[in-house]
Amino acid sequence: MDFILDLIHNRIFMASISGWLVAQVLKTLIHMWFNRKFVAERLVGSGGMPSSHSATVCALATAAGIEYGGGSFQFAMAAIFAIVVMYDAIGVRRETGIQAKVLNEMMEMFDKMGKEMSVEEKLKEFVGHTPLQVLIGALLGIAIAAAVYL
Repeated sequence: MDFILDLIHNRIFMASISGWLVAQVLKTLIHMWFNRKFVAERLVGSGGMPSSHSATVCALATAAGIEYGGGSFQFAMAAIFAIVVMYDAIGVRRETGIQAKVLNEMMEMFDKMGKEMSVEEKLKEFVGHTPLQVLIGALLGIAIAAAVYL
């Protein structure tokens, strides 16, 4: 029970979790607004606007910076972690999503041509992020961490 209480009182942890939660809820609402339907997977899924990965790691880095200072080991670790995560979201993960979309389109074409495909379901296309989605997620995470420390 002490562990749970320690987590709840850990402002760095709470800022990071809040960054993720707020980003996921916003992502779901934005998706619902543009597509006119609720998709529960958006509450926990990756990809989309804003980047919850960026919100989480930027909240972590900001909170570590506020708590321990910009010259601290803790801030340095969190900041480098944030940079790696955001770079990956824009780079490798985004490319994976683009490739999944192309492959899904190819499978649809083969299906229309009457060719049998062994794939059971479509590949997940919401994997990575555009630079704007990452930027908005990063700003959101910074703002949430700052609000936790007010």
